[in-house]
Amino acid sequence: MEPNRSFQKYPYSWANPKTNVLEKPSYQNIDYPPFLGYSAPVIKGKKVYLIILAAFAFIAYMLLAAQPIPQEIILTNNWLKRLDTTAAEETAPAGELIPFTLGNRFGYAAEDGTLILNRIREKTVSLSTGYWAEYDPVPEEIVIHDPRSGADISLEDPWGYPFFLKRRIFIISKDQTTLGELDKTGEILWKYDYEAPLTCIDATDQFVLTGTLDGMIDLLDSRGNALFPSHAPGASAIPVILGCRISSDGSKLAIVSGIDKQRFLFLEWYGENDYRVTHHEFLKGEGFRREVRMAFIDNDSRVVFEQEEGLGIYDVRSRSTATLALPGKLEALDEDGRDGLFFFVTGEKTGEKRLIALKLPDTEILNVPFKSETSFLTRQDKKLFIGGGLTLAAFMLDKK
Repeated sequence: MEPNRSFQKYPYSWANPKTNVLEKPSYQNIDYPPFLGYSAPVIKGKKVYLIILAAFAFIAYMLLAAQPIPQEIILTNNWLKRLDTTAAEETAPAGELIPFTLGNRFGYAAEDGTLILNRIREKTVSLSTGYWAEYDPVPEEIVIHDPRSGADISLEDPWGYPFFLKRRIFIISKDQTTLGELDKTGEILWKYDYEAPLTCIDATDQFVLTGTLDGMIDLLDSRGNALFPSHAPGASAIPVILGCRISSDGSKLAIVSGIDKQRFLFLEWYGENDYRVTHHEFLKGEGFRREVRMAFIDNDSRVVFEQEEGLGIYDVRSRSTATLALPGKLEALDEDGRDGLFFFVTGEKTGEKRLIALKLPDTEILNVPFKSETSFLTRQDKKLFIGGGLTLAAFMLDKK
């Protein structure tokens, strides 16, 4: 039975506003990586980032004691590790493992600071909480590793490249037009073919949301079946999908699409595979010609997304967007945002970075500068993990 899906009923124009038709896009000058967000490029050479006191002002600031942030929270240093001098342990302690990529290193840290994997990156790396793989551009074999159990999955003469989301193993073809999922033995569960290269992918346990270079979005179920016909948001001269995210329960979709003009769209589930646009807005400027960082945060009650003016923060309940000007490019963000607190890192060409915290939606409560060529940030419950240069640190978050 065909899914009951119709976009024509929405009160928005999906066509180019100048012509009222979907025009053939031009993809010239789109600064787009081969596949967004799931593989890290190799950093050649043996460059070592020298860390001086000024390079980690934010760590020094927080190491003084349990330093209070006015009226909001306390950040207490939990541990600090130098990646170039700390050896990895063979056995992982209980609890979540934190995957990290920092400079020319990648690996896993346990919540107590034990490094389970700490390697110099020599090839292309795909990394997630549950799996990691390192492989050549044209691999004869790819080995997928489980960092906790040590079990390996060997893919001989692979037809694509692996990446990992929500403890699921996906593979994307070398021309980026076929997506598949593997089971824990490496057997293919399903494949789905696209008419243009994939530009963004997000997944939950039950769904996979994708966007393509020709400006189409698709939503698949856990077996790789399309839940509605491919949809083109349109309304831009170049209708490429630059970012896509799905809420944890699959009921909400967030999209950034198009170049000239770029816009943000929010879709909600109305039953029986029927997703409707409940908000859309054009973003100022020409927009990005690359991947747009975005995430659902604060129990899926908000979406944060990059835009030319800074950071957009969309409130699902009020269907409104607040825009926060940024001191530099958004380099890392906390994809949790629970308890109304949201952390992110910005960077400038000078190498200066800033760790910034917001009381949502847009009240700045922390802004700490530091010097580093690289940065890392993630959050697990009440722990904030921050990295710069060759140092990885963890802080406990407590309310005042």
